[in-house]
Amino acid sequence: MNFLYNLLLFKASILLPILALFNKKMKLFVNGRKETFTKLNGIHKTDKIIWFHAASLGEFEQGRPIIEELKKQYEDHKIVITFFSPSGYEIRKNYALADIVCYLPLDTKSNVKKFVDKIHPDIAIIIKYEFWPNLLSELKKQQINTILISGIFRKKQSFFKWYGNFMRIKLNAFNHFFVQNTDSEKLLSLIGFENATLAGDTRFDRVYDILKQDNTLDFISDFKNNNYTVVAGSTWKEDEKLLVNYINNYASANEKFIIAPHNIHEKQIKELQKSINKKTILYSKKELGNLSEHQVFIIDTIGLLTKIYSYADVAYVGGGLATGLHNILEPATFGIPIVFGGNKYTKFKEATDLLNLTSAITVKNNEEFSSTFTSLKNNNDLRTKAGNTNQKYIANNTGATKTIMKYIKNTL
Repeated sequence: MNFLYNLLLFKASILLPILALFNKKMKLFVNGRKETFTKLNGIHKTDKIIWFHAASLGEFEQGRPIIEELKKQYEDHKIVITFFSPSGYEIRKNYALADIVCYLPLDTKSNVKKFVDKIHPDIAIIIKYEFWPNLLSELKKQQINTILISGIFRKKQSFFKWYGNFMRIKLNAFNHFFVQNTDSEKLLSLIGFENATLAGDTRFDRVYDILKQDNTLDFISDFKNNNYTVVAGSTWKEDEKLLVNYINNYASANEKFIIAPHNIHEKQIKELQKSINKKTILYSKKELGNLSEHQVFIIDTIGLLTKIYSYADVAYVGGGLATGLHNILEPATFGIPIVFGGNKYTKFKEATDLLNLTSAITVKNNEEFSSTFTSLKNNNDLRTKAGNTNQKYIANNTGATKTIMKYIKNTL
C-alpha cells in the first residue's frame, strides 16, 4: 500500500503543474508550494517552534483560539502555520500572530523529511483532519509531540474499514486526540486508541470571544438606519438566486439586505447587482451615495462579514446549496435566527443541532425561502426566541481551548 500511495504521489507531482496551466486555483496550489522551503529558511536550529497545520480557512479558525493563547503564553516560541488549500493560505498568509505562514509541501517522503527537519517543532498541532501518511510517519519517526484538535471521525473513513490498516497505523503518530463529539471518541476506542479526550470544538471559544470585540461599522449603521435587516453571508450563485427572487418580488420597502458573496470577482459582483431591481450599492462605491437611501448593500471585499452579522435581524448563511455550508456559528453568537439552503449540512454538527433546536431553518426553493423570510420578518417573538436559543447554544459549548491548553502546558 505504501508503494501504491507513493506511486500516486509521483504521478500527481507530474500532473499538477500541467493542470495549473488551465486552472487559477491549481496554479496557486502549485506555485505557492515552490516558496515553502524558502520561507522556512527563516527558522534556525536553536528556535523553539510550535507548528499548526490547517486544511483551509475554516480549520484555521478552529485553531485560532489555541494560536492566540500560545502566542501570549509562549513568547519565546515561533509559530509556523501551514495550509493545504489556497483558499486558506491566500486569506491568512499575512496573519500577524504567525512568524511563518506557508503551504504544506506535497506528501512525498523526501518533502516531509526535509520539512520536519527544517521546522523541528516542539509540538505539531493538526486541526480537525489532514492525515497525510508520509508526514505522519515522519512525525512518528522523529518522535515529535503531535496532537489533533477539534477532530471529527466518521464510520465511513478508511480507518474504520476492513481495508484500513494502512491508515490506522498512521494514527500512531498522534500523542493525543482532542475530538468534538462522543462518536469520534468511541470510534477511536474501537480501533485501539484510548488517548482521546472529548474537548468539543474550539470554534465556539472563537466566536464567543467575538462578542468582546468592537463590532462597530459606521457605514453599516448608516445603511441599516434602524430598519429590519437581513445579512446574507458567504453566498454562492445558488443562494443568490433564491435571495434575489425574494428581494425583487416579496421584500417590503423598509426591509434591507446586506449580501457578502463568497466569490467577489468583479464580473460576478456586477451580474449580482444587475439582477436586483431594488436600489443597490457596492461596498467599493459606498462613498458615492447616501447609504441609507439604498435597500441592498453588496460587500465586494473580504474581512468584514463577522462584524456585519452583529447588525442583522436575521442571517442567511450560504454554501448549503453549493459545495457545503459556511460558518453558522458567527451569526449565532450575536443572538439572531439563522437560515441556510439545501441539505449539504449533515457534516456540520452545529447545523443539525440548531435545526433540532428550531433556532435555524433550512430552505430548498423559492417558495420555502419566501415563506420563511416573510414569517421571520412579521414575527418578532419568533426571531427573539430563536436568537436567544442560538446565543445560549454557543455559550454552552465553550471550553475546548482551556482543555487543550492544559494538555499542551503539561507537555511543551
